[in-house]
Amino acid sequence: MYQEFARVYDEFMETVPYETWADHIESLWQKHDVRPTLVLDLACGTGGLAIELSRRGYDMIGADLSIEMLEEAQEKSAVEGENILWIHQDMRELELFGTVDAIVCTCDSLNYITDLEDLNRVFQGVSAYLESGGTFIFDINTLYKYEQVLAENTYADTYDDAAFIWQNYYDPETRENEYQVTFFVEQEQDQYVRFEEVHIQKAYSLEEIRACFEEAGFEEEGLYDELSLQAPGPDAERVHFVIRKK
Repeated sequence: MYQEFARVYDEFMETVPYETWADHIESLWQKHDVRPTLVLDLACGTGGLAIELSRRGYDMIGADLSIEMLEEAQEKSAVEGENILWIHQDMRELELFGTVDAIVCTCDSLNYITDLEDLNRVFQGVSAYLESGGTFIFDINTLYKYEQVLAENTYADTYDDAAFIWQNYYDPETRENEYQVTFFVEQEQDQYVRFEEVHIQKAYSLEEIRACFEEAGFEEEGLYDELSLQAPGPDAERVHFVIRKK
């Protein structure tokens, strides 16, 4: 997963507003009276959010399963002069050097955990390395998004030196969505290399998510629509949880 995509991830994700995401995280911290110093960005990808939060004065750790993503993140943070600890970690087997004040996990990363037992392990690991009273902010794609928006749809886009085709196949019985992504990346002038990746995400109900984090010793403090401080409606495509370790 993400082995080839890591090379072109930032170009394809150039519309992701990391400053806006960081603003939203900070607004949630402020709303819930959270004043963290040391923060873990779980499933950090190429480090866009972690680097932006580091710019704002937080001590950051970035953890990701993909070595290729972490290599991109490390190169970016070095160029920008941000001192961030990047660690190669599977979120299901989280192991830090000590506890942190807050943890964030964004961009529907938890939907990549397709087994409910593994999802439980994620929350248990987060609980183990979060200070008592610390908060975990994460987002998930909703059932509505998989069933009504992604469904069986195909998306495509082109860039100056790359293009992609993104096909979705949603199984309502397993609630798993398979992404088949084909990339075309320019290697030399007018010569393109094609490669493909398959990603699988799982749609969870809000009740399943709550059962997991409550078992891990968390209590819910807030549920919000995407990048908003408003409660999500029935057609919300992404929701943000704020939970606190008891």
